[in-house]
Amino acid sequence: MAVKTADARLEERWRDILAVHARTMCEIDRALHPHGLGASDFEVLDILATESPAEGDQCRVQNLVGRVHLSQSALSRLIGRLEKDGLVERSVCADDRRGVWVALTGKGRALHAEVLPLQRAVLQRMLSEQQGE
Repeated sequence: MAVKTADARLEERWRDILAVHARTMCEIDRALHPHGLGASDFEVLDILATESPAEGDQCRVQNLVGRVHLSQSALSRLIGRLEKDGLVERSVCADDRRGVWVALTGKGRALHAEVLPLQRAVLQRMLSEQQGE
């Protein structure tokens, strides 16, 4: 058997990370589907709940771009769907007309609180399996 090179070990570790990510995202999608959410939808709601903990708090969409694994256009479409579903509200930044603010609605906060334990349970299960716990 050939000895693995450092590059081959690095590539194998990378592929393992990607596989865990893909399996975990699929499991989160399955858990949240009955609530009308997918994994990426939840990520945006979760970041907004963390970044904007009080009712009426807002977050710039630009601040979400680097935190979710979506292109800016895909994120804009996702936020549009969340807005259509009444989970978030968008507004234009008064200081910079190019800037857009997004905030959770009461409905969005309630749904986030409802599904948070489901998402965290999936993370706990999937990441514990990965670590062999």
